[in-house]
Amino acid sequence: MPRERRFFELFNQHAAEIVLGARELVSLLEQGPDGAAHAAAIDAIEKRADKLTHETMKLLHRTFIVPIDREDIHALITAMDDILDMIRDVSESIGLYDVRRITPEARALADICLRCAERVREAVGKLGDLRESEGVLRMCEEIDKLESDADRQMRAGISKLFREERDALVVIKLKAIYELLEAITDRCEDVANILEGIVLENA
Repeated sequence: MPRERRFFELFNQHAAEIVLGARELVSLLEQGPDGAAHAAAIDAIEKRADKLTHETMKLLHRTFIVPIDREDIHALITAMDDILDMIRDVSESIGLYDVRRITPEARALADICLRCAERVREAVGKLGDLRESEGVLRMCEEIDKLESDADRQMRAGISKLFREERDALVVIKLKAIYELLEAITDRCEDVANILEGIVLENA
């Protein structure tokens, strides 16, 4: 069917937007309160990704023969969209909470988020070729390890806040940002779990 491969093209386009969003998030945290341009870029990226998600859903309803299970297509594109939603949530929260100081721990978490996003893109890029199944599983394993790294980084960052920060309001704000950043890696792990299932089902 001529439109079958279009699903993989849409997945790849969406994964590329995820990486762009993660890069803008890293830049936003580097600039802190002066990062309004990066926050605006994240918002635009999230909107483009939403359109790709809707296009995927429409194609799913129009296509009689699909390359992988319909449920898997729906779950994958939805989980990918959740990553960018969470990136946008971090960006918006920095502005809403009026976060004035970005800590090294927050920047380290953003870097892990970017590395997760890059591996999501690579794994999704291999999905359309059954010969690349081992590569998909390897990327999923790396995402899992990065999520564990992010969890440790978040807990260490929160612990340091409670030990060293005297302003309770700053503690509340930064703790929330740390948790949102770690949640991005959780969403990446959700995508990895779906990808693993697809590969194993079609092996």
